[in-house]
Amino acid sequence: MYTFTSESVSEGHPDKVADFIADSILDAYLADDRHSRVACEVLCKNDQVVLAGEITSNANVDVDRVVRRAVHEIGYNDPSQPFCSETLKITKLLTTQAPEIGTGVDTGGAGDQGIMFGYAANETPELMPLPILLAHRVTYALAQARKEGVVEWLRPDCKSQVSVLYDDNSHPQQVATVVVSTQHSPDVDQETIRDFVTNEVLPKALGDWNRDGIQLHVNPTGSFVEGGPGTDAGVTGRKIIVDTYGGAARHGGGAFSGKDPTKVDRSAAYFCRFVARKVVEEGLAKRAEIQVAYAIGVAEPVSMKVDSFGTGSEAAAEEFLGNYDFRPQAIIEQLGLAAPIYRKTTNYGHFGRTGLPWESSTE
Repeated sequence: MYTFTSESVSEGHPDKVADFIADSILDAYLADDRHSRVACEVLCKNDQVVLAGEITSNANVDVDRVVRRAVHEIGYNDPSQPFCSETLKITKLLTTQAPEIGTGVDTGGAGDQGIMFGYAANETPELMPLPILLAHRVTYALAQARKEGVVEWLRPDCKSQVSVLYDDNSHPQQVATVVVSTQHSPDVDQETIRDFVTNEVLPKALGDWNRDGIQLHVNPTGSFVEGGPGTDAGVTGRKIIVDTYGGAARHGGGAFSGKDPTKVDRSAAYFCRFVARKVVEEGLAKRAEIQVAYAIGVAEPVSMKVDSFGTGSEAAAEEFLGNYDFRPQAIIEQLGLAAPIYRKTTNYGHFGRTGLPWESSTE
């Protein structure tokens, strides 16, 4: 027996604010020019948003307007607070893509070197690890309660952790511990917050995994009034484990948000997840992790590998990979990635959610 823990953060977490701004800018460019090259990094702190990176596009985008709309949509629209959509100061440090990189991408090559992983496991219907799936559901339930006005004291910033007890065969047995830290107005007491999490959030988020006896920690420091970028700095790409498999699978280190699909950090990670799902769906393994590696400007991967963790035939899975084209342009075309679909990926995980092409069970 062992316990495994994963965490999630809400759309109001400072790092996720930065990610959402970056993906909103990406979508705005792709909406007018599907060939846009975008690599946008974002820093948020106090009343400042700093944009840095490289954008090459024929689209005409009002970047300041996109930033303010994204922040407003998250819920930071109180002018009495330092971080507010209407009063933000926006600094743009944006240039165009380096010609040396552009030349390699123009011929169908990878936008950078790197390694990417994709993972799937049959422990949930979504073929995702249970801890990260449930952690996302907790933060999502809090966000929905805030947006729907179920209670008036919730604020945008929150985190969750879910610990799941597994048997020796890696089958989940029960939820052992849940940690919830949720920002709130100063006029609500901690007992009210704990009761709401216990009686409203957990039954909705955990479903059949909810039970008496779960060890629950709610706002462990006793208060969480100050939060968001008004208190802590947020930067794109700092929640790569939250974005993927919650630590249950390896990660190549490349972040997703703000990058167009010629960047294999994003597109190849999505495709590896797509193919890993197929390996499990085909019954070739109960768990599958796929690694792919690229050289900048080269279309064909330099290596590919499947790990079934002893749950299936790796030889059969390796042979199965031959059905799929891992060249960057082929990935973009097969999954339809040259489209403004990225704002809906930013929060609550890039995997295990409906409506995303790499989560489809059809070719």
